[in-house]
Amino acid sequence: MIDPERHNFPTPTSEIRKNPLANWELLPFAVRPHYIQRVALVGPESCGKSYLAEKLAEHFQTVFVEEYGRTYCEKYGMDSTELDFAHVAGGQLYREDEMALQANRLLFCDTELIVTQVWSEIYFAGKCQPWIFWADHARRYDLFLLCSPDIPWVNDGLREYEGQREWMFERLRQELESRGLPYVIIRGGFEERMAEAVRVVAGLG
Repeated sequence: MIDPERHNFPTPTSEIRKNPLANWELLPFAVRPHYIQRVALVGPESCGKSYLAEKLAEHFQTVFVEEYGRTYCEKYGMDSTELDFAHVAGGQLYREDEMALQANRLLFCDTELIVTQVWSEIYFAGKCQPWIFWADHARRYDLFLLCSPDIPWVNDGLREYEGQREWMFERLRQELESRGLPYVIIRGGFEERMAEAVRVVAGLG
């Protein structure tokens, strides 16, 4: 036997497997992304997703995934084709996988591919590339925070669909419910949103 008195590794691997998050520091870095709890922030334009993702990451002492679509549009503009949507979807997945390696038990994702799917429906008259649809079914999230458009819309130079906010909110809720995905609606001012988000995330256990 190696280390029979367990001086170097006091916790049996059987106990670690029972509760990986409670034994986080004993997990090899390569396997941590498999065990982290992922929280996706979804919603229409200008509903506080980016703000919440950053503040929640600070509160829970972890990291968050920035929205790749914003980065892409800032570089290439808003005149998007279906190929652009493929790049955005792939970039979002890549960025999430990168940040998962740095996460501390929780990973907050400022948007994910269900949102990309719904944006595609808006841009291309209800169509979405099959692989994006497949990929957003393949990803696992422990909780979705669906942000309500009950705060003022702010034009930051990239946003242009103020009139679609209510439709997109309902479309996202329909998609989450039809798939049986766990979600909570986040409403109110920024302080109310933050307090409610912290409460439900803390309850993930």
